[in-house]
Amino acid sequence: MRFSHALPLLAALCLPVTACAAPSTSSTPSAPTASAAGRPAPGYPVTIANCGHSYTFDRPPSRTVLMSGGAVGQVSALIALGVEGRIVANAQSYGASDVPGRAEAIERLPKAKINKGSYDISRESMLALRPDFVIGTTGFDFDAQNGYATRQELLEIGANTWLPDSTCGGPGTIKGTQTIDDSYEMLRELGRVYGVSGRAEELIARSRERIEQIAAKVKDGPRPKVMYIIPGMEMGAAEFSSIGANGMWNDIFAKAGGVNAFAGVTDAVFANLSKEQVARTDVDAVVLINWRNPDPDGAAKNLFAQFPHWRAARDNRYVVLSDSAYLGPDNAVAVERIAKMLHPEKF
Repeated sequence: MRFSHALPLLAALCLPVTACAAPSTSSTPSAPTASAAGRPAPGYPVTIANCGHSYTFDRPPSRTVLMSGGAVGQVSALIALGVEGRIVANAQSYGASDVPGRAEAIERLPKAKINKGSYDISRESMLALRPDFVIGTTGFDFDAQNGYATRQELLEIGANTWLPDSTCGGPGTIKGTQTIDDSYEMLRELGRVYGVSGRAEELIARSRERIEQIAAKVKDGPRPKVMYIIPGMEMGAAEFSSIGANGMWNDIFAKAGGVNAFAGVTDAVFANLSKEQVARTDVDAVVLINWRNPDPDGAAKNLFAQFPHWRAARDNRYVVLSDSAYLGPDNAVAVERIAKMLHPEKF
């Protein structure tokens, strides 16, 4: 099964979707506010810097809208922070999660009216929602050329906006490789916006402690070569175009006691390789990402049938993950599950 050409989707995965038009530019916001007129709420105003602009909040957002139907990192963060009751429309959904109950919690949220085939909210639908805060995953989410409300248009109706700083310019202009610290920074910043900084710091501390414990267990062991792949997802013209090369998963692999088998084959986020190129690479284990895949175990079986010489194939060594291996609140889950696959004797 082939999914559409990468949606600007998995923007949370920071996919380099070069087909996306460049995002619209707008004037620098001046002292925006996300609340009605009146005195700031206790602990406010709060000002954050995002994508070169400053946004000021006089109170916690009460009408949040989430863009990017191919991502779940931001909606998962709001649920983890306990502020999901402030969401009036959510376009983010996977239908699966590595955290028990998370997919069901996302499913219960108010759903956004999305454009068919784009997994995102049109300008008209967005403005009709009367949001006071809109969260996206890349600059694509605020690109007028793609039919979406711009950050300036939203500001003019009283809605502040937020994106990960690494993807401000859109899917094709990724700034560097994300790490687990980027997930922490997202939690910390959204915690400030919603007035739950204590909860954010608690989540961060718990994740750091868990990851440090796992990393300590596997630090002296061998470093298996790991493939990260999203079966069925097309990122380019080659037969294998959804192999992760440079992304948060590299940091996750390192903490789990492994190394990316395809790191260095390209400067892009995803490698775009032929079957022959893939066959020449040693792969000891596979992290298979389930993005709306009806049979991820079957996808692993098919992959191993094509490359029976891999140690991963001989040992049937793989793990299926969905939402914990990229930007979001649950990277410790990915680190632990991958570490247990790579170094079962340590657990």
